[in-house]
Amino acid sequence: MQPNLFEITEDSMTDPIINDCINPTCPFSGEPVEAGSLMQYRGHTVGFCNPDCRDKFAANPDGYKDAKALFDERIDDLET
Repeated sequence: MQPNLFEITEDSMTDPIINDCINPTCPFSGEPVEAGSLMQYRGHTVGFCNPDCRDKFAANPDGYKDAKALFDERIDDLET
């Protein structure tokens, strides 16, 4: 069983800092990332323009392949 990389917990919502976010704009809307719409993905802070976008991705990341690919590419670049 794979670990849940998309889990939103009380800790994951209080720890992310906007300056640590790997994407400046929401992968869905193209709007700037908001501090209240961050989550942890693969150990990195990713952001969205609002909590609805964040929750939509967290609930079904495989349904949003473009957003997932964007995050994975940026994380892979950071980790190499």
